Amino acid sequence: MKEELKFDVLIIGGGLAGLSSAIHLSKSNLSVLVIEKNSYPKHKVCGEYISNEVLPYLKFLDIDVFSLGAKKIDRFQLSTTQSKLLSTTLPLGGFGISRFCLDHALAKKALEVGSEILEDSVEDIQFSNDEFLVETKKSNKFKAKIVIGAYGKRSNLDIKLNRQFIKRKSPYLAVKMHVKGDFADDVVALHNFEGGYCGVSKVENDNINLCYITNFNVFKKFKDIQDFQKNVVYKNNFLKDILSNTVPVFEEPLTISQISFDAKKPVENHIIMCGDTAALIHPLCGNGMSMAICSAQIASRLIIKYFNSETSDREALEKQYLREWNVAFKSRLKTGRIVANLFNQPRLSEVLMRGLKWFPSVLPFIIRRTHGKVMSIE
Repeated sequence: MKEELKFDVLIIGGGLAGLSSAIHLSKSNLSVLVIEKNSYPKHKVCGEYISNEVLPYLKFLDIDVFSLGAKKIDRFQLSTTQSKLLSTTLPLGGFGISRFCLDHALAKKALEVGSEILEDSVEDIQFSNDEFLVETKKSNKFKAKIVIGAYGKRSNLDIKLNRQFIKRKSPYLAVKMHVKGDFADDVVALHNFEGGYCGVSKVENDNINLCYITNFNVFKKFKDIQDFQKNVVYKNNFLKDILSNTVPVFEEPLTISQISFDAKKPVENHIIMCGDTAALIHPLCGNGMSMAICSAQIASRLIIKYFNSETSDREALEKQYLREWNVAFKSRLKTGRIVANLFNQPRLSEVLMRGLKWFPSVLPFIIRRTHGKVMSIE
């Protein structure tokens, strides 16, 4: 029988939120274990554009994205299903970097500052006597005072935890690919097509990241991804031009299904949820990576206060995290849902585009509503 190892904080999932938290907490001399089912580096289905709001926090974590090859982005393009295009400057700006690159850099830094990373998957979590007992697929057992859930959009663990959103089937499918070709370094584009939308931006190594989301019921009418793209995605002239004049980097595109935009609880079963595990903003607003990093900062700062006895008890910690999470993200998520609903109606989106051309200041306003403010480091 394996010995139960104890940590101050156990983090389930080693993506952006999990690794950022691990670095932050380890820098404050807490013992941290990250349990991640995949090895690094690994490509993930993701838009790979991040708002500059996180740069001060990444600097605090000793991560320099531009030394890793990130592309500075300060322009935004939006097109409708009828290939009508709008362009604007990004109020805050951002950068493009792959999850392959950024997750790997964060994992190396986490190990460097004292975090432990275990390649395994969590099978069960029990909470009793103000402590967690976590069991993994490889029969490891761990105890921890705090558990952070940072395992992504959906997991079998959500079923075990009886989370409400996992009970509802979601119709969305996402496809991601890297290609080589001609695309401006400083632009992030969002091109709509019937039943979906595609984000386009440069990342390190001059690769172009394309990541689109669509309704699976529409997608399954076609024999494969290529057939779907040629019959649906290509109807947007900008996407047709990009996909027809570039060379794939991956052997096959990456896909993920059952993407849920239903409401989730940021704290469940006393687990502090971060990143996509806490909520998923519509990719149409293109800032999920930034939200994951921001949520890690909020959680880590409050957890450190808890261990330093600056917070009275677990209940106070959970309530404060929920309050700060809502202040940071509730409005963003609401805006994201509204924008996505509007652009899911092709005729209405065309009318909106005409309105945005008449009132160009509205688009930067919407962007600000989904991109937050530059993070402060306390």
